[in-house]
Amino acid sequence: MAKFSTDDALDLAVGPHFRLEDVKPDSTPHFDWDEDDWEEYFHKHDDELRDLQEMLYANYRAGVEGTGNILLVLQGMDTSGKGGIVRHVVSVFDPKGVTLASFGKPTDEELQHDFLWRVEKELPKPGFVGVFDRSHYEDILIQRVNQMAPAEEIERRYGAIVAWEADLVKKGTRIIKVMLHISRDFQEENLLERIEREDKHWKYNPGDITERTKWDDYMEAYQIALTRTSTATAPWYCVPSDNKPYARMVVKYLLLNELRAMNLSWPEADFDPEEEKERLKNS
Repeated sequence: MAKFSTDDALDLAVGPHFRLEDVKPDSTPHFDWDEDDWEEYFHKHDDELRDLQEMLYANYRAGVEGTGNILLVLQGMDTSGKGGIVRHVVSVFDPKGVTLASFGKPTDEELQHDFLWRVEKELPKPGFVGVFDRSHYEDILIQRVNQMAPAEEIERRYGAIVAWEADLVKKGTRIIKVMLHISRDFQEENLLERIEREDKHWKYNPGDITERTKWDDYMEAYQIALTRTSTATAPWYCVPSDNKPYARMVVKYLLLNELRAMNLSWPEADFDPEEEKERLKNS
């Protein structure tokens, strides 16, 4: 029987000698693919995940000092499965303790500020799990490939991101950065499905094919971004994602690992339970 653990998910972290070209998008590291085994391991810790997230939110509601939060950053080429992660993984949580933000082309107002300005406004509050479906990394990936910003500005942004994320961690945010790595052939299949199926037309953008012609440039941009901004406190995880169920399982275990590491407990009652029981009895 195939097995999978949080340690297996953590093993996909990007280190100093990481090479994107060595990661096979159709592979399932540490898991001999079997759909029945996947089903078991995908749902194995759902109750624990729900409880831990509720504890996190409860601490926020109770005003517990030092309550942290989690920021899940999802990046990947078009059709890599970012939305599927939100639907199938993040949905295990109580939605009242979850925030979701997506970042597209900057507005005129956003362009008047530093590139991190619009991202800062979408950060999760203490007690929340925040999800970025695309993120601040758009402003170094797309702009590098399309030469939308000077080279020296792109270089500055790598350092700015590392410093900004380090500050978030110091303030109590646990950052999980996931690159959903798919193959060019897999993307072609997904784009074709969006073109052919009426119920998928809303997902299709003709500009996706334009960006697809720059595939090699994007892979180079990802290689640089991942190695330049993967740190001990805010590492990247490069997750092979041609097999979408496998990728969803990995992300779920990364979330489980961070929630466990927070050493959460239920907030203490600000009332006397015995006294309240007596009041209830006599009410």
